[in-house]
Amino acid sequence: MAGRNFLFVPGPTNIPDRIRRAMDIALEDHRAYDFPEFTKPLFADLKKIFRTETGKVFVFPTSGTGGWEASITNTLSPGDKVLQARFGQFSVLWSDLCTRLGMNVINVDVEWGEGVPLEQYREILGADRAHEIKAVLVTHNETATGVTSDVKGVRRILDELKHPALLYVDGVSSIGCIDFRMDEWGVDLAVAGSQKGLMLPTGLGLVCASEKALEATKTAKCVRCFFDFADQARMNADGWFPYTPAMTLIRGLRESVDMLLEEGLDNVYARHHRYAEAVRRAVDAWGLKLCAKDPKWNSDTVSAILVPEGFNSTDVINMAYRRYNLSLGLGLAKVAGKVFRIGHLGDLNELMVLAALSGAEMAMRDVGIGIEPGSGVGAAQEYLRSTATTR
Repeated sequence: MAGRNFLFVPGPTNIPDRIRRAMDIALEDHRAYDFPEFTKPLFADLKKIFRTETGKVFVFPTSGTGGWEASITNTLSPGDKVLQARFGQFSVLWSDLCTRLGMNVINVDVEWGEGVPLEQYREILGADRAHEIKAVLVTHNETATGVTSDVKGVRRILDELKHPALLYVDGVSSIGCIDFRMDEWGVDLAVAGSQKGLMLPTGLGLVCASEKALEATKTAKCVRCFFDFADQARMNADGWFPYTPAMTLIRGLRESVDMLLEEGLDNVYARHHRYAEAVRRAVDAWGLKLCAKDPKWNSDTVSAILVPEGFNSTDVINMAYRRYNLSLGLGLAKVAGKVFRIGHLGDLNELMVLAALSGAEMAMRDVGIGIEPGSGVGAAQEYLRSTATTR
């Protein structure tokens, strides 16, 4: 098919030309004497992306799942109690990972389309007077359902109850896209992935650990080797890695961080909100609904859109791909066949958003969903026009 694929899954995302060029280099010597001149400033600037002054960022050649495992194995011991809310495929998978690593997971099952249930967390943590719960997990942005949870609210509960549990955040589809504040929100471990807001290929898992989390590594008894924070910290201090790093990706990471800091993180967050709102205006104009049950849960990085009863969302996705070369996100697990997902994160502008909405409109009409031609695109256009600023 002529032309390019329009990639609108919620990760991997589009790679900017600047980052592609930064990675298109000859392989280099990662033991060269001047290598730390590159890595030390990068380590320092990564802290700005997580919005931390006191935390330490580790870069692993892995995915976000590896980041989950690193955060758990470095700070907990088999049998430790972990509190997790399950409200989408990725919160379910993180819970499963903890179980398979030997944790005693307290699962709170929530209707898909909602987020972390603060009052249930308060009730469970308040009843834990012996402080047996060692970790509280929050999937900040659940990409399966297009739901964002209140991390700050969870920290407030922990502080009010004077509960010492560590606060872990899956920020794979939020960090670098929507508001995240490691220090201000009292997050102890945060996980990011290269292929979403950082606009890179898949292959890097980033974990930011607070001072409290680093202290917990001294008593954690989970077996670890490749993901050991201690090995990373010892080598990173002088600008090195404990094993061969994924240097082409890390060169791209340098460019990604530069781009985010040049734009300004608050501007990055505002841009993502604006494009997400344009998509939501389109969904409303189509007469459809989001999987998110309430506007307070709406994600600014991905919208999961419910198809009408009697239709299969996979048909829409397949039609969009086959006929228009548009990649939309599948419905996963409980929402398989019920939703299609539009990822609106990373390197994105107005016309890219409108292209995705146009393709989705045509694909829905092609499978028989009776939406008004141009309705969603028109609503998004008017919103984007009314909120446009001169660059």
